Order: sequence, then structure tokens, then C-alpha cells
Amino acid sequence: MPLKNKQLLLLLICSLSLLGYAQADPANVTPKPSLPFGAGEWFQFRIHYGIFNASYATLELSNDTVNGIPVLHAKGYGTTTGLARWFFKVEDHYDTYFDEKKVLPFWFIRDIDEGGYTKNLEINFDHHQNLAHVNNLKKNEKSTYEIADNAQDLMSAFYYLRAYYPDHKLKPNETFSINMFFDYENYVFKMKYLGIENLNTKFGKIKCMKFRPYVQSGRVFREQESVTLWITDDGNKIPIRLKADLAIGSIKVDLEKFKNLVAPFEIQFN
Repeated sequence: MPLKNKQLLLLLICSLSLLGYAQADPANVTPKPSLPFGAGEWFQFRIHYGIFNASYATLELSNDTVNGIPVLHAKGYGTTTGLARWFFKVEDHYDTYFDEKKVLPFWFIRDIDEGGYTKNLEINFDHHQNLAHVNNLKKNEKSTYEIADNAQDLMSAFYYLRAYYPDHKLKPNETFSINMFFDYENYVFKMKYLGIENLNTKFGKIKCMKFRPYVQSGRVFREQESVTLWITDDGNKIPIRLKADLAIGSIKVDLEKFKNLVAPFEIQFN
């Protein structure tokens, strides 16, 4: 999926969408009796572009209903801050409403303003007929697209992957993928598992799983393997750090704050 040079928040959300436990065949997974997240969970991430503290992004989860069906509602918000805001103002809002047991999206909202580039889209997912109904509110245009089994939106994928265990123990350099639908396009994200690493963070030393997604090299990324992700290897499976080498410069994303996790946040003391 091509990205524009200055869409830092979109890069973060795309990357977060890939995190969590991997499975070899997403279409055949069995829901877990309990989820590694719940209503009230909240994260704040700090995004650095080079030496600049470029922006912040938050993710929060709450209970809600869609057409009388209980769902979990995830909200994502990102904005540039400080000096970066003078050069490029970002105000991005993302929402997804997904099934609280199967973790499949019903309704996705993307309302963004990135340096004057605006987009306001809603996507309604029909997983029984494998269709996505896209409503472009800005242009007052509606369209329908076929989607793959268990297709995820940009945000629901983050929670979907966290909800399932792999069907086998991942080995270093093993790859996996997930089906996604974003804007008007089906695509597959492919990831490589790199192994376990004890990562030094502001919270202390954290045992993490390390991943590398395959991205499109060219205008934005230096090469296909330019992004590295670290995920806590505990009962929460939360993102701790992201690093990306861009065609010009680099970015670093760190977990800044969190609250209401469902499992203990584990810190290594040796």
C-alpha cells in the first residue's frame, strides 16, 4: 500500500495493525474464550521524526452497540505537535466497531486532515456475503467491493491479531500474512518474525517479540524491510516500539502511556 511522505500517523496505524500473534490461516482460527484486551484499554504513542517530537497518537477501547449488537469500539486519534505542527498540521480520527467475540469489523470510519489533504470515509463490512460498502462522505459517493474472508480494516487488524494464538510456535525468519481492506482496495500485509529480544524502554527492560513487515520500497521507505516492530511477549501483546528508515530520514514510535491492561505488564529485572 503506497503511503505519502508526510502521512506519519497513517504509517503508525498501518504498523500497529500488523502487531500481535500471527496465525498461518486466519480464515480457520477459533475464537479464544477470553481476549488479551477489554473496554477501558488506552494507549498513547509518541512519534519522532529525526530529532523532532513530531506527533502523538492514542488508541482507546470501549463497549458499544451496532444495530443492537454488542461490539467493541476502538478510537484512534493522531495529531502533530510542537515545531512539526508549524510545517505540517495533522488531525486524524479513526474508528472501528468490531464483534467482541470473533473480532471482525462491522463499521470503519476514517476522517483525516493532513496538511490540507482531507478524507472522510465510512466502510460497512458484510462478512456473510464478503462485501465492503464504502461511503465517501466528502464526495457523496457510494460503492461496493468484494473482500476476502475475515478481511480486517486498518484498526481492527491490531485487535484481531492480538486475539489469536499461532497454530504452531513461530521460528525466526518465518513469515505470515493477513487480509485487509482499506479505502477501496484489498491487500495482504506480509510479516517476518525475527525472534525474542529484551528491549530497554522508559518502563524498564521488556521481553518482546520482534517483527519486520514487508513494505513498498521507493518514495517513502528505503527498502522492503525498512520497518521493525517490538511487541510485548506477555498476556497483553502490546506495541512498545516501531522504527522505520524512510527515503529521507527516519521515524521512531514509542509507547508513552497506557492504562487498563487485562494482564500484568511484565518488566525484566535481570
